Formats: sequence, structure tokens, C-alpha cells
Amino acid sequence: MASRLNPYLSFDGDARQAMEFYEEVFGGTLKLNTFGEFGQQGTPDADKIMHGMLETPSGFTLMGADTPPGMEYTPGNTFSVSLSGDDETELRRWWEKLSAGGSVAVPLEKQMWGDVFGMCTDRFGIPWMVNIVQQSS
Repeated sequence: MASRLNPYLSFDGDARQAMEFYEEVFGGTLKLNTFGEFGQQGTPDADKIMHGMLETPSGFTLMGADTPPGMEYTPGNTFSVSLSGDDETELRRWWEKLSAGGSVAVPLEKQMWGDVFGMCTDRFGIPWMVNIVQQSS
């Protein structure tokens, strides 16, 4: 798997509708995962989108999610740049450079879905998400 760079959009409870709209616009394959699928069953956020990914026939990748519980939705700051792939050395090197002199919101570490993930804002104010896909054994 090659590394990929793509926009990651944040929504205030309407990620499902937005991502389905983008699927209608661009076509392709849409995959949606809810917070309930990853340990938050029975909560008010169980049906909200934790992660959505649209891959289009034109080669576009668009990701999006509802703002996680406990994080503030701030209109105007509703995007991040996402780096993902399975080349752990490369992605960790990029993470170190991007987070240096910036701020780390989520440390780069193993997450409940099995991948290594982190969120930072670089020294220029650009938010980044890094996801290192873990190979299944």
C-alpha cells in the first residue's frame, strides 16, 4: 500500500448525510464506521460517524467524520490533512517533522481500531492526521 495524502473533513453530526452526498456527486465506494462500532454503543453518539472514506473512480479519496465527543466543532476549522499508509518508518518520520514546533492533540500510538494514529497541528497552524495501517497477522 502506498502512502496517501487527502483532505479529512469534520462535521457537526451530519457526516453521514454529507459523505452520502459526496458519493452521489463523485461516485465510488463509501465506507462508514460509527462510534457505536468502536465501543460507544448505547451512547448518544453511537450512530454518529467516527470515520468515513469515499474512494472515487477518478482516484479521489475524501475522508470525513462527526466531531468526536469531547472535542469542539469550530466552523471554519473543519478540515485536516490526512496521511495514511503502511510504511511505518516513512509515516513516523513525517509525523516527527510535522509535529516538531507545533502541538500534538492525539499522540501517535495504537488505537482501538488497531492502527497507530495521531493528530497534530504544525507550526503553521495546519492540522494533520497520521494513520499507520497495521498489517493483520
